[in-house]
Amino acid sequence: MKDPSDTRVPSYIDGYGEVIPFRGAFNTNPELKRKAPKVKVVHPGRAKVLNDLESLFKSIPIRDGMTLSFHHHFRNGDRVVNKVLAKAAELGIKDLKIALSAVFPVHSPLIEHVKMGTVAGLDTNYISGPVAAAVSQGLFPYPVVMRTHGGRARAIECGTLPIDVAFIAASAADDYGNANGVGGKAPCGSLGYAFPDAEYADYVVVVTDVISPYPLTPISIPQTRVDYVVKVDCIGDPGGIVSGTTTPSWSKNQLKIAEMAASSIESTGLLKDGFSFQAGAGGSSLATAQFIRHLMKKRGVTGSFILGGITGSMVQMLNEGLFSVIFDVQGFDLEAVKSLASNPHHIEIGAGFYANPFNSGCAVNRLDCVVLGAAEIDTAFNVNVTTGSTGIILGGSGGHSDAAAGAKLTVIVAELGRGQFRTVVDRVNTITTPGETVDMLVTEEGVAVNPKREDLRRRISGSGIPLKDIHELKGMAEGMVPGAIKGRGEGPVVAVVEYRDGTVIDVVRKV
Repeated sequence: MKDPSDTRVPSYIDGYGEVIPFRGAFNTNPELKRKAPKVKVVHPGRAKVLNDLESLFKSIPIRDGMTLSFHHHFRNGDRVVNKVLAKAAELGIKDLKIALSAVFPVHSPLIEHVKMGTVAGLDTNYISGPVAAAVSQGLFPYPVVMRTHGGRARAIECGTLPIDVAFIAASAADDYGNANGVGGKAPCGSLGYAFPDAEYADYVVVVTDVISPYPLTPISIPQTRVDYVVKVDCIGDPGGIVSGTTTPSWSKNQLKIAEMAASSIESTGLLKDGFSFQAGAGGSSLATAQFIRHLMKKRGVTGSFILGGITGSMVQMLNEGLFSVIFDVQGFDLEAVKSLASNPHHIEIGAGFYANPFNSGCAVNRLDCVVLGAAEIDTAFNVNVTTGSTGIILGGSGGHSDAAAGAKLTVIVAELGRGQFRTVVDRVNTITTPGETVDMLVTEEGVAVNPKREDLRRRISGSGIPLKDIHELKGMAEGMVPGAIKGRGEGPVVAVVEYRDGTVIDVVRKV
């Protein structure tokens, strides 16, 4: 099996610094301590509410070169990032670093802010849309840092991603800073990806369009960590939460793959009382959850928890008694938002609880099974969800690498080819998730099991599921898409792909 540490990663990257190379999924141990934020005092009677962003910028004050952080729970419906950066540009602030947990097409104004010099750096877990294309073409003066969801929490908590000012979009807040994402007129659900920012940033600002009477309940972000509350006209459109990979539109092939994946999982023996499960943000992954639901009902199985980004179908499984608890770090649709607001067994968790590898035990460590997608997977089972076959950025790890590392069974679901692109290849353009943490690939033509999991192959072999060698699937992909487009940027490094432990597993070069 290929060693994913044998990549085209330099030992030093301009604008990033010395590189700690990836050494394996579990071979890097921390020699770190958690960072402590500034100690504050707020005397009785001090007001926290400001009515405009300009007052906030002057009160902190926000200066050139600071790091501002944001969360992505509104996904493509977010309005806060653009408002804050527009104000920074208006005030002539330069060289900001933006730590935004995920970038969507709605964030395309970032491009002009970089060209104007307002923004110089970007630290994120996922990039799509115009910003992804601009990064691939070398827009930013410094390489973009691409982390995992757990890796971002680790970096913030351990001080390798220090945040000057955290902006937290909250659909409801009171005048002392207690905030949540389930109240107000534009609820987005869990605020889990903002939890580390709130805990460790030097200044924490809640941005809301609804100020409720004190005390607000429930409390997701507590008043003890909030310095200012800024009221704006609109923080986001919940309709944009369902976007891109979370849109439930499944093709015939995706449904075939999903059914085969569910049957494969059943064959492993994991589908029994206490079963824990996560499905990634992708068509086949989310469809697999529906087939798992049917199998659990048929077998009378009661699972322990569902984890990760949550959809209405997962809420349905909770309400049907198929699972005891949902651990929700991000809502993928409005049904998940509603459930979080009303069901005490639907529990909001932070990014550190979800997937930080450097704590006393994150939730992904307790997963029985995770089902994830792939843009590419190679014959060493390394997975790429960062770039397309042409080397242009199309996403990023998010929780992909985290869940794959933690789960007992990691299942990749993918069609062999899409359009002019092959999914199964000799070597992926960009390694996002190392093959050592991937157990099987399910395609429309059959299932390939990682050679290191001969135990799985034996369990599946008598089930009637078509078992294939991954090289055989690669050959089928080549026959299916004989003229596939393939390429990798060969220019300067435009993005550094960090594994969840902070080592560098790959880089993206300018195309």
